Amino acid sequence: MLDLYYWPTPNGWKITIMLEECGLPYRIVPVNIGAGEQFDPTFLALSPNGRMPALVDHAPEDGGEPVSLFESGAILEYLAEKSGRFLPADLRGRYRVKQWLMWQMGGLGPMLGQNGHFLLYAPEKVPYAIDRYGREARRLYGVLDHALSDTPCVAGDYSIADMAIFPWVMTHKAQGITLDDFPNVARWFSQLRGREALQKGLAVDKALRQSTMSDDAKRVLFGQNQTATNE
Repeated sequence: MLDLYYWPTPNGWKITIMLEECGLPYRIVPVNIGAGEQFDPTFLALSPNGRMPALVDHAPEDGGEPVSLFESGAILEYLAEKSGRFLPADLRGRYRVKQWLMWQMGGLGPMLGQNGHFLLYAPEKVPYAIDRYGREARRLYGVLDHALSDTPCVAGDYSIADMAIFPWVMTHKAQGITLDDFPNVARWFSQLRGREALQKGLAVDKALRQSTMSDDAKRVLFGQNQTATNE
């Protein structure tokens, strides 16, 4: 059995999509990030960075002690290796997928996160930050659009790279992005949205996600209540 420490956000959805696509049995352990549960010592023992998701595999392939993982990209790779799916076995294919997974982890996710923060949640409007991250968001969408110009999915066949990218592209309207400007991304997005397993992954504990964010939740999520060790 796999225990997934989870909250319905883009980084959490990456993993539930993968689990549903693979058909692996799992149990959800909710981590209410608006209430600060990601800073509980029990969770920090699994995820030292104080960020969701985390995964514990109680039946690893080597038959040894449970395997505990944090960082969504590492979890996706682990599940791909465990299931033998969505990560090519050949050298070139595997690294085509891995480079796009790293692109999402190091670029698309963090930059869209900053864009969304300054556009939607910052207590004061900072024009420089809104312009800076808005331009970077559009640049990254352009990179993705170009990559998808001659291939159905970002690294060829559907893979963990697509699962990592898709939940962040779901936020395009809130990011101030229209997919009309990125036709290849729009085609890919529509194609993936039709996958039944992907929709099941997005629906996991959907009711936990609130449409509005309280001031207390904002203080927790944006670091105002964190100790120095968690900043």
